[in-house]
Amino acid sequence: MATTDLTAQTFEKTVLDNDIVLVDFWAAWCGPCRQFAPVYEAASKEADNEGIVFAKVDTEAEQSLAGAANITSIPTLMAFKEGVLVFSQPGALPQSALQNLIEQVKALDMAPIKEQIAQEAASAGGEA
Repeated sequence: MATTDLTAQTFEKTVLDNDIVLVDFWAAWCGPCRQFAPVYEAASKEADNEGIVFAKVDTEAEQSLAGAANITSIPTLMAFKEGVLVFSQPGALPQSALQNLIEQVKALDMAPIKEQIAQEAASAGGEA
């Protein structure tokens, strides 16, 4: 599966409507971004990664989205599972590290994470 370009209009829907979404924040002028692009593209085409959305955000074209995501360094890779941000790190990953990250995200049990989010939301609601 090829990578998908995300915009401010498509970002939230893509993250919420898919089980696992990886997002590469990049820019054309960024050397490390250009080095990471073929690694990311290759991972998107691997059969083991079927069902995972590999998305890209051009930080030059989507400055408001990059700002909302607190992107301060590129490339930055984010991983979402079941609509929850589970990984965010700047820097170009080598192929082995990217594949390791993908396996960890696939194996992640979201039940305790969602329970913690619910507990934090409930306690924040009580602190008015």
